[in-house]
Amino acid sequence: MIPALLLPAALAALLAVAVPLAIHIARRTETKTIDFAALRWLNPNPKPVQRLQLDERLLLAVRVALIVAIALALARPVLRPSGDERPVVAIAPGIDAAQLADDGQRRVWLAPDFPSADRAAPATTADLASLIRQLDAETPATTPLTLVVPQAFDADGARLVLSRQVVWQIVPAAATPGPKPQRTPPSLVVRYAAERAEAVQYFRAAAGAYAGPDQAPAFEAAPVDQPPPAKAKTLIWLSGAPLSDGALAWIERGGVVLLAHDAPSPVEGRKTVAWRDALAEPLALEGRFGQGRVLHLTRPLEPKALPALVEPDFPDRLWTLLDPPPAPARVAAQDYTPTVGAAGPALAFNPHPIDLRPWLAVLIAALFAAERWLATRRKRPVLA
Repeated sequence: MIPALLLPAALAALLAVAVPLAIHIARRTETKTIDFAALRWLNPNPKPVQRLQLDERLLLAVRVALIVAIALALARPVLRPSGDERPVVAIAPGIDAAQLADDGQRRVWLAPDFPSADRAAPATTADLASLIRQLDAETPATTPLTLVVPQAFDADGARLVLSRQVVWQIVPAAATPGPKPQRTPPSLVVRYAAERAEAVQYFRAAAGAYAGPDQAPAFEAAPVDQPPPAKAKTLIWLSGAPLSDGALAWIERGGVVLLAHDAPSPVEGRKTVAWRDALAEPLALEGRFGQGRVLHLTRPLEPKALPALVEPDFPDRLWTLLDPPPAPARVAAQDYTPTVGAAGPALAFNPHPIDLRPWLAVLIAALFAAERWLATRRKRPVLA
């Protein structure tokens, strides 16, 4: 472990040590002079001896230690792991590590916490790009880094910009990942006002399109005075009245609601267009409310104003609106070779230091208690 200070400039607070020193030098313990007869023949005016004296040295030492401990706490002391200086070879899950030459490097899996490649391969992860950036940030700047990746993998849209030049090694994966699981259609929960009961039929038909041949539609419709089920994930609000308190709390916990065009929206911030017609006119706006999403229609729910209601692809459009599919992000490793960024070296740090401030807090509390006891204890009289 290597000690370090995250905020060394705070050590300037050590100058405060001069305060108790000055106080103890200037202060003298009060004494009471008692005349003795045997001293009557001594010189009544002796020449004083000038020398520096410190009063109450134990108390002074405790006060100085208290100031030093506070200054160290402000400087944020930590213990950094010394780390392994060997070159690092990071292997993506799904690649046979046995086919790679082992020249004494530190071999790890590109998986959370970067386990050793000597262990069994972890489950295939789709977030290789984020793990590569994390490994680059956690590895010392002078340590060579080799990244072994498959020919294609899932990645975010941003190009990899690392703090160092890496060896980008592309090898065939040991096994091709299976097909991604199919998306589950949304269960539609409708709350409607009496005058808009006719609009419920469009969503009932969409729920029927989602159901299989021998399945009942996942659909529920009720008046607006009934709260949505606790397990519901989507809610369609067909009323011009404001959402109930129960519905608002449900959205804040992560629910998705589709509001009628004249219903008040709880979203006060920025809204984006979530659905457009063939002429690129907005049909629904989207905003965030707590952890949930609020979708607000811009037109009445009637075929004359919203022709999409009677189009054959309305169930698919509604599904995409309520539960957008993830954007395709599979890239070819050959086209995703990392580049070196100018600001990259600033990211090279060890993110797992041991914070020593909790221990210093205990020490400060103990020193403060000792200082109070020494400062307020009953002093013995001094005779001179």
